[in-house]
Amino acid sequence: MARQSSPKSVKPEPLTKPLENTRTIDFDIIELLFFSYRDFVSDPDAILSESGFGRAHHRVVHFVNRNPGMTVADLLDTLKITKQSLARVLKQLIDSGYIQQIAGPEDRRQRKLYPTTTGRELALALAEPQSRRIERAFDGASPEVREGVKAFLSGMQNRQNSKAD
Repeated sequence: MARQSSPKSVKPEPLTKPLENTRTIDFDIIELLFFSYRDFVSDPDAILSESGFGRAHHRVVHFVNRNPGMTVADLLDTLKITKQSLARVLKQLIDSGYIQQIAGPEDRRQRKLYPTTTGRELALALAEPQSRRIERAFDGASPEVREGVKAFLSGMQNRQNSKAD
């Protein structure tokens, strides 16, 4: 008697055709975003690794430098992370002298974050290669193209409180 295979024992056939763009999925743009992000963060990653830091440190240094005096609560909201996720990274940056934490003037429980001179230098060192990469990409582009890219990237963000969504 011949033994019949159950569906679970049937070996699936490998798919040899690549996924193609569809009416609703643009794989080309998805890949461009993957590759551009990989390359965009590669230079700062190399700089950060020299200090034993990573991308989470980069984000904290960036936003504290862009918004000196922001509170820890503001930073948590900006980064959309938990206190626990931020605690270790922030402690390392404070202990290493890149960020200073000061109690709020009205509410001593409030913690305001400021870059130090060293923190500002790190933020600039991380932003410079990224800025060069951006400028190379915009080489010869019109101001309208630049504004279009900003609008596209802004549109990619989650906006929970937006009425347009």
